[in-house]
Amino acid sequence: MRSETGAILLVDDDESLRRVAEYQLTAAGHRVVAVGSGAEAITALREGTFDLLVTDILMPGMSGLELLDRVRASYPAIVPVVITAHGDVATAVRAMQTGAFDFLEKPFSKDRLLVAVEKARDYAALRDENRRLRALAAAPPAFASFVGASAVLRHFLDDLRLAADSDATVLLVGESGTGKELAARALHVASRRATRPFVVVNGAAIPESLIESELFGHRKGAFTGATEDRRGKFETADGGTIFIDEVGELPLVAQSRLLRVLQEGEVDKVGAATPTRVDIRVVTATRVDLERRMHEGTFREDLWFRLNVVPLRLPPLRERTGDVPLLLEHFLTRSAARHGRSLPRLEPEALDRLERHDWPGNIRELENLVERLIVLGRDGAVGVADLPGSVCGEGPRFGRARLEIPPDGIVLEDLERGLIEEALRRHGGNQSAAARFLGITRQTLIYRMKKFELA
Repeated sequence: MRSETGAILLVDDDESLRRVAEYQLTAAGHRVVAVGSGAEAITALREGTFDLLVTDILMPGMSGLELLDRVRASYPAIVPVVITAHGDVATAVRAMQTGAFDFLEKPFSKDRLLVAVEKARDYAALRDENRRLRALAAAPPAFASFVGASAVLRHFLDDLRLAADSDATVLLVGESGTGKELAARALHVASRRATRPFVVVNGAAIPESLIESELFGHRKGAFTGATEDRRGKFETADGGTIFIDEVGELPLVAQSRLLRVLQEGEVDKVGAATPTRVDIRVVTATRVDLERRMHEGTFREDLWFRLNVVPLRLPPLRERTGDVPLLLEHFLTRSAARHGRSLPRLEPEALDRLERHDWPGNIRELENLVERLIVLGRDGAVGVADLPGSVCGEGPRFGRARLEIPPDGIVLEDLERGLIEEALRRHGGNQSAAARFLGITRQTLIYRMKKFELA
């Protein structure tokens, strides 16, 4: 499998040779960036993605050997080929010791140049494939972390396996605690990008003022406090997978930039004059209705269509009939071993209550409950009295709230209006705080306040 993700960086201070070599490589179908010095090469490396370096050795300023040292330290995936003067065997040997894959002796023919480049790329592809196979052999199976035997879980995992064998953009949809990040990691581990980076971004956790710099990077001096060049999350994930959790919480400006990455395969660093090429797979996740956000004007329609290529819904735990006992056994065994405790016994009535619980917090809620039972357990058995009120309490449950519903029913819009009024009252009219309290964006809160004439 040949890697064609990056360009060839050609470095030579001889303008005539550089132009001829650039033309020959481009005519053979390669993408080439040609520069005339080591300093220009360092700048190009910061701004682009390369898998092969072809560099002269004797150059004014930074020599080719110095450039090789810099590349080996900061860009170890790049395969170097060096150009040496006729008869300079000692320099060629030193270059090979510094990490060069091959050398070209001046003057060299077009065929010799193309053969050297093809051999270097074949070597890079074989090296990357070997690394991937070793990593896969050492790693646990990609889907082994999913515990359960329910039909709905098996159907989801079948779809996840099919999606993993592609580079298609995947949108994971599911309630909080259903395992969206776990699914994204499984997609990555089972893909051909398994040996490359897996980068996680929480769209709801990055301050809006920093989100562009965090995601896309910046150049030194781009703004106050930018004291050095910084690679963003997308550039860090180059060659691998980037997972954007809670993508619906990204501000509109960041949504526009994300759309460009998906369309063009380029990121615009803050303060950079030219874009940076990236080769990444994008996996996103949401617990909110992005179509509704789109209609409310808080999520871009064009981005929605770009993300919704392969939508996969993670089933909530209440739909995974029969999986609760298996998950309980798994988490009890793991937690007991971690805390050095004996494995407790679940009394039948306690197990029945746990199986009938609706698990609004899904697997995360169950895992946290098990941790509590192990840490606070005393006599080796877990009965109903040991379970929290959230499991044993009466009445219907909605998320983390329990509501008393009158026999003659309720008006849903009155309930929604009341919740908004209460959230605003509790937070002194602060819309941002009220929105966080309700688990929605500020734009969504404003939209609903207008709907109920509260704004």
